[in-house]
Amino acid sequence: MAAAACAKDEKGRTSMGDVLKKVPVREQEAAVRAGNFEEVCLGYNQEEAMEEASRCIGCKNAQCIKGCPVSIDIPDFIGKVKQGDIAGAYQSISRSSALPAVCGRVCPQETQCEGKCIRGIKGEPISIGKLERFVADWAREAGIRPEGPAEKNGKKVAVIGSGPAGLTCAGDLAKMGYDVTIFEALHEPGGVLVYGIPEFRLPKEAVVKKEIENVKALGVKIETNVIVGKSVTIDSLLQEEGFSAVFIGSGAGLPKFMGIPGENANGVFSANEYLTRSNLMKAFMDSAPTPIMPSKKVAVVGGGNVAMDAARTALRLGAEVHIVYRRSEAELPARVEEVHHAKEEGIHFDLLTNPVEILTDEKGWVKGMVCVRMELGEPDASGRRRPVEIKGSEFTLELDTVIMALGTSPNPLISSTTQGLETNKWKCIVADETDGRTSKEGVYAGGDAVTGAATVILAMGAGKAGAKGIDEFLSGKGGA
Repeated sequence: MAAAACAKDEKGRTSMGDVLKKVPVREQEAAVRAGNFEEVCLGYNQEEAMEEASRCIGCKNAQCIKGCPVSIDIPDFIGKVKQGDIAGAYQSISRSSALPAVCGRVCPQETQCEGKCIRGIKGEPISIGKLERFVADWAREAGIRPEGPAEKNGKKVAVIGSGPAGLTCAGDLAKMGYDVTIFEALHEPGGVLVYGIPEFRLPKEAVVKKEIENVKALGVKIETNVIVGKSVTIDSLLQEEGFSAVFIGSGAGLPKFMGIPGENANGVFSANEYLTRSNLMKAFMDSAPTPIMPSKKVAVVGGGNVAMDAARTALRLGAEVHIVYRRSEAELPARVEEVHHAKEEGIHFDLLTNPVEILTDEKGWVKGMVCVRMELGEPDASGRRRPVEIKGSEFTLELDTVIMALGTSPNPLISSTTQGLETNKWKCIVADETDGRTSKEGVYAGGDAVTGAATVILAMGAGKAGAKGIDEFLSGKGGA
């Protein structure tokens, strides 16, 4: 009997299930996906999802919930998957998350819910993100939507920005009975979900638009092409348009640059512009009205998730691509999965390397980048070892395109046109992290507009906190 119990199936797993290891997830082959914009990860089918869910031991004091910024009842939804109740699992997730199909794809689960999974102590943690994605995709295909809103209470709330913070705040407020309108500056809602994250990581039509439709089904209205600070101001929304409160979830879309010689040359992009052209304006299509210049050799400066997204996009557009990062691989801030995929696809990593000048030809176009080698010294304020230049190590990379992926900061337009709204030295709005309160009564904020560039799920957590704060304020429970 013991021998039979340990027999391996065709997948290399025991007949009782190898509880120490995750059920493998299917992906496009690297050589194939490097030439298309289709989704890399193919996800679980129901059999695989139920097998993976069976590894969960259903902790009573679930640490995974504590690692989730939106506090999904993870043991509950996984328990329902284990039983085959996928519809019930979806409703369980939807009580806490407005964007489960998004989060299942782009959240850094390895440092959040999965990072706290007890199963991971002696083996691999439960694939919480892949299970969340499966449940959300199953519900979408089955036509199931989140449970509807409470009765309307007659109070209007404005939400600025339709990214993850704004959508989450709007969805939660609608469920509480508020009449919510989202104001979006671009021509399509979704914020960073549509302009920042590539199609091969987050499909727009099949996933993002469907998640937004679910939020709208709760009664949320979305007005696009409205630039708050120009088309309308927060003060006028409160004083003239009848809104009782405002949540600012406008993100951080202002790109940062190095300030090195040649940075204004033709052929130098911010990662924001490069990704927006590709993701939102479909520049990878020949018929697109907003193209991306064809490149043969591209350097992406930076080591975060946005740098990986830009590099993998440039690769799919036909270029040889180099990631240029001034620290070592151990300090790369990007998700391990994204670095792994980039390497598999053939992207070069020039680590411990720092640009000092961009070279141009006689017409002002990029022709190369002068770099220096670095070594790691003592830790800096972030706790990472500080990169130090190695003297005499200069060399030149021959290039025709440079993409700067060095982070972003909030656009100051909103704060500069709103009376009494406090910001810090980085031009981020100052807000209470527990309920989103700002220095201006009735105005709440969260996500990248407050923290600077961060993750989708952290922005969603801030959106939930903002919705809670607004409800307490408008219902008289507190939060003045």
